[in-house]
Amino acid sequence: MAETLAQVVWEVVERWKPFARQTIGSQLVRAADSVGANIAEAHGRFYFGEKLQFLYYARGSLYETRHWLRLSWRRSLLPTEDSARLAELIEPLAKSINSFAGSLKQQRSDNKLKESNVRYGAAEPISNLPISNLDSDEIMTTEDILWLTNFANAS
Repeated sequence: MAETLAQVVWEVVERWKPFARQTIGSQLVRAADSVGANIAEAHGRFYFGEKLQFLYYARGSLYETRHWLRLSWRRSLLPTEDSARLAELIEPLAKSINSFAGSLKQQRSDNKLKESNVRYGAAEPISNLPISNLDSDEIMTTEDILWLTNFANAS
């Protein structure tokens, strides 16, 4: 949902005149892109507190996106059809972020998932992440590059 929101915002802002794109458009795109980036970062965190913190950042970025969209509307940059399309994306995304955060809080309070007191570091292998199989000089595996190439060609 966050990626869809970011893409729709991008497409809307691309149509604006240069001044609007460089001022409000730049801020709007950055805020919208930040929602998904923070959700992804939350997913990659180990501790509940860290996960929740990044979900709160995502929610804050969503509210910032909403702010810029409201200003865009007031400044006659956002046509009604774009406004309606974006509104349909924002509400369920906000609810999903809140539900995810609530679920993490509930799991933590129910002790369904225990956080370990053991420190972890980059040197420890993580079997379910392809990045852990990299040689020290590699940034991406051959499989990662192939996946990105196929993804780019499919778009």
